[in-house]
Amino acid sequence: MAALPKLNVLMCGTGEYTTGFNDAGASQSDKKVGVVGLTLFDLRRLGKVDQLGMVGVNGKKFPAIRKHLEEKIAGAYKDMDINFTSYPDNQSVDPAAYKAAIDALKPGDAVIIFTPDPTHYPIAVYALERKIHVLVTKPATQLLEHHQELIDLAEKNNLVCWVEHHKRYDPAYSDAKGKAAQLGEFNFFSAWMSQPKSQLITFRGWAGKDSDISYYLSSHHIDICAWILQGRAVPTRVVASAATGIATSEPYNCVPQTEDTITLLVDWQSLTSASHKGTAVYTASWTAPIGAGIHSKQHFYYMAEKGEINMDQAHRGYDVVQDGQGINWFNPFYMKYTPSESGHFDGQRGYGYISIEKFVDASREVNAGTSKPGDFDKQGFPTVKNTIITTAILHAGRKSLDEKRPVMIKEVDGKWVLE
Repeated sequence: MAALPKLNVLMCGTGEYTTGFNDAGASQSDKKVGVVGLTLFDLRRLGKVDQLGMVGVNGKKFPAIRKHLEEKIAGAYKDMDINFTSYPDNQSVDPAAYKAAIDALKPGDAVIIFTPDPTHYPIAVYALERKIHVLVTKPATQLLEHHQELIDLAEKNNLVCWVEHHKRYDPAYSDAKGKAAQLGEFNFFSAWMSQPKSQLITFRGWAGKDSDISYYLSSHHIDICAWILQGRAVPTRVVASAATGIATSEPYNCVPQTEDTITLLVDWQSLTSASHKGTAVYTASWTAPIGAGIHSKQHFYYMAEKGEINMDQAHRGYDVVQDGQGINWFNPFYMKYTPSESGHFDGQRGYGYISIEKFVDASREVNAGTSKPGDFDKQGFPTVKNTIITTAILHAGRKSLDEKRPVMIKEVDGKWVLE
């Protein structure tokens, strides 16, 4: 079989997840050298990716970002080319710089969007309208109708448009989905995900203003639950509740409307049995204690007609103790940052890496004509079409908090709507 053509990729967003660098400098989280940039640099080394670009709002950051990447990636791994074209220039601040960056691409190229939540939709639309493949971080959009528009644009232009729900590639979550299919009708799901209060300093520029902790964290487990129940049950009603008071106090001083912890209570209706209804509780917080030994606490409990599943992804049976730091639990299944014995990057098996690689592979296959975008809808990938239920629940949760009422989810003429 002929080799697939390489893919040119533009990274939209220059922050922690892309580069491991944020407004405070090198990230202190578990993503100290980022995920997107590192993965794409390695995929270029492996011959899947060609030209790379990166666009942000503040071009003045790029000299520091390049120095950071030179030290942390080029200096840490053998044969790693970290060159990329940047937008805007090093003297400019331009919130619309993504337009010039996308205009420099050609049809069949790709963008990977890791920017603040309200910007996902306009950047994705701009790219899809110009026949550019899109991978967008969760939440794909904040509004259900915007998600539907991305589906329509991707189909119209024969493009790959996926949401970066990397938990689908976690081997434990993927196996749990397969096991859940054997347990009969769904009954109850409870999920918890939290990050330490220090994240409120990292995200203070947008926390509570542009998005909330439910969109940011609960989107992971809502998608997993919706993936498990795809074709088996649908959500019908959402009621949201929130805890407040920490994010808005010293030393975080987030805007008054910032919630600390958000819980969504969701009713699910079986598609095969009118008498079977399930309940799901999705909770997310960014006010967990600092120094708890884990950056993202995450677990879920799934109960069905014939059994149950318990998932603890905070403690993987792998902990490290260092003098002065105490005990820390690590997750090498997500990203492995220690190099191989040959000195090369060695994280190709991590599900953070695989999530991006699968998108790159799909885009290359569509460009070569060996696959169609719709093929991936049938294969369990987090395509924009396969993830619309997640956006429906998240949007309904936000609406429930703002309007202080239950919100109904319905399918009308093949389209999902909120009432």
